[in-house]
Amino acid sequence: MSNQLLAESRACCPPLSREPLTSDWAGDLARTFKALGDPVRLRILSLIASHEGGESCVCDIAPAFDLSQPTISHHLKVLREAGLLDCERRGTWVYYRVIPSALAQLSTVLSPESGVVEGSACVAEAAVVEVAR
Repeated sequence: MSNQLLAESRACCPPLSREPLTSDWAGDLARTFKALGDPVRLRILSLIASHEGGESCVCDIAPAFDLSQPTISHHLKVLREAGLLDCERRGTWVYYRVIPSALAQLSTVLSPESGVVEGSACVAEAAVVEVAR
């Protein structure tokens, strides 16, 4: 199962303070955090997320770094495989965008609150649970 599918299947994940992680879940999260553990990848993610329209072409990303294009492509591939980025080819260029649910999952699992993080997929689900009670 890809990390993107895992992120979608666990869009509403409890914070660490509410329940312990299973070994599989910890492994999946560790791979995602490892992808963000590189300063270049963290900057690339930030560049894409903050770019006008929420997406960037490789031609927008590469000039921000003193790295070769293959190295930039490698970092983008790592972020895609970690389930943090999605991409779409348009002509000769590939455009990248951040997957909001992946960032929401990371925020939610690290939240010190035992409730839900505002803006995450958990908010809507928690409201349904409250109404059902």
